[in-house]
Amino acid sequence: MGIIGLGYVGLPLAHALARGGAPVVGFDIDPSKIASLKEGRNYLTHLGDQIVTELFDGGRFDCTTDFDRLAEVDVVIVCVPTPLGPHREPDLSYVLSSARQIGKRLHAGQLVVLESTSFPGTTRDEMLPVMLESIPEGAEDLQVGRDFFLAFSPEREDPGRASHTTSTIPKLVGGVDETSTELATLVYKKGVEQVVPVASAEVAEASKLLENIFRAVNIALVNEMKMVLSQMDVDIWDVVRAASTKPFGFMPFYPGPGLGGHCIPIDPFYLSWKAKELDRSVQFIELAGMINTHMPTYVMQRTMEALNASRKAVNGSRILVLGLAYKAGIGDTRESPSYELIEGFRASGAHVDYSDSLVPVAEPVRKHDLGMKSVELTPESVASYDAVVIATAHPGVDIALLAEHAQLIVDTRDAMREFQDQMGARLVKA
Repeated sequence: MGIIGLGYVGLPLAHALARGGAPVVGFDIDPSKIASLKEGRNYLTHLGDQIVTELFDGGRFDCTTDFDRLAEVDVVIVCVPTPLGPHREPDLSYVLSSARQIGKRLHAGQLVVLESTSFPGTTRDEMLPVMLESIPEGAEDLQVGRDFFLAFSPEREDPGRASHTTSTIPKLVGGVDETSTELATLVYKKGVEQVVPVASAEVAEASKLLENIFRAVNIALVNEMKMVLSQMDVDIWDVVRAASTKPFGFMPFYPGPGLGGHCIPIDPFYLSWKAKELDRSVQFIELAGMINTHMPTYVMQRTMEALNASRKAVNGSRILVLGLAYKAGIGDTRESPSYELIEGFRASGAHVDYSDSLVPVAEPVRKHDLGMKSVELTPESVASYDAVVIATAHPGVDIALLAEHAQLIVDTRDAMREFQDQMGARLVKA
C-alpha cells in the first residue's frame, strides 16, 4: 500500500501498518524527508529514530518522491495538509494535487482513502471528480464502487501523547459506497486495534469536525471566562480545578495564549465555510473562533499593562517568549500562537527573543519567517529581559530559575503556580 504525505499523520500510520505486516511505500514531495528517513533519522523528533529503524528493519517499507510508483500499490492513503487560505477559506490544493497523481495511475481493484480533515462531501464531491478527470485515455471507463474504491478515515493523531498511539486509537472509516467501507475497514485492521465503520464518507468527515469543534468551543469558553474573571481577581485555573471535582456532567478544558496545531485552529472553519455555501451560519463555531484568535492580543495587552505598572513601555522593552512550539513536550510549531505574540510585540517596538529547547531554530513556515534562534535560559539571560511571556511550558524548564531571576513573568499556562506567593507582583497571569 502507498501513503502520500509522510508528516505527523502519514509516518506513524506507515509504522503501524508495516508493523501489522503490510508492505508500505511512502510518498512525499519533500526530498529532504525521504533522505532523512533513508539515513535513519526521524525529522519528527517527538517520535524518535526508533520507528524509522523499525520501518526499514522489517523490510516492509520504502519511501520515494516518485509518484509513478503509485501504479505499484493496491491501496493509496492520502495524509496531506488541509490549511486555510488568507481569508480562512479551505485550501484543498494538496488533496486535489494528490487526487491528480492518483488518477493518472489509477487501476482496477485499487482502494483510495483520504485522511486529511475537510468538510463533509470532500471525498465524494471534490476528490473523486479530480481523480476521474485525471485518468489517462483508454481507462476512462473505471467506475467507483465497481472497478476502484474510495473512502474517508479521519486522522486522530495527537503529537506527544504517550497514552495512545496510531495503533490503539479507534479508527473511523466511511466509504462512498458499502464495498469501499468494507475494504477500507479490512485494510486498517492490519495496523489498528479497533476499526469502526460508519454510514458514509460524509459521516466520517463530519465526525472529525465535531471532535475538534467540541474542543475549540470549550477552550473558547474557558478563555472568555479567564478574561472576565481576571478582572474580578479570580483565578480561572483554580475555578477549573474546583469544577473538575464533579464526577459527571463536566470535562476540564484549559485556557492559553491561543490555539495551535493543525486541527483545532483550522478545522472548525471548514464547516463554517461550507455552511455559508448553504446560506447557513454556525454562530457557536464562529464566536469560538473569534475568541480563540483574539487570545494572543489579550496576552499582549496583559503584558503591556504589567510593564506599565513598572513604568515601562512595550516600545523599547526586551521581551522573551518562552516556547515556540504550540504544545508542551514536542517541537511542533504548526499554527503556534507564539508566532503571533512575537510578531505582535515586534510591531509594538519591542526587542523579542524566544527560548525553546525543542525548536532551536525558527525555520520558515507557511505564514511566518522569524529568522530567529532559541536563547538559552541562564540567570543572566533571564534577568536581562523586561518581561518573560510563558506561551508553552515544556517539561524540564527550570521554573525556579525563572522565579528567581525574571523581572516580570506573564504566565499563560499556570506554569509558575508553586512560585506565585514568592513572586508577588512580578507574576501576572494571562
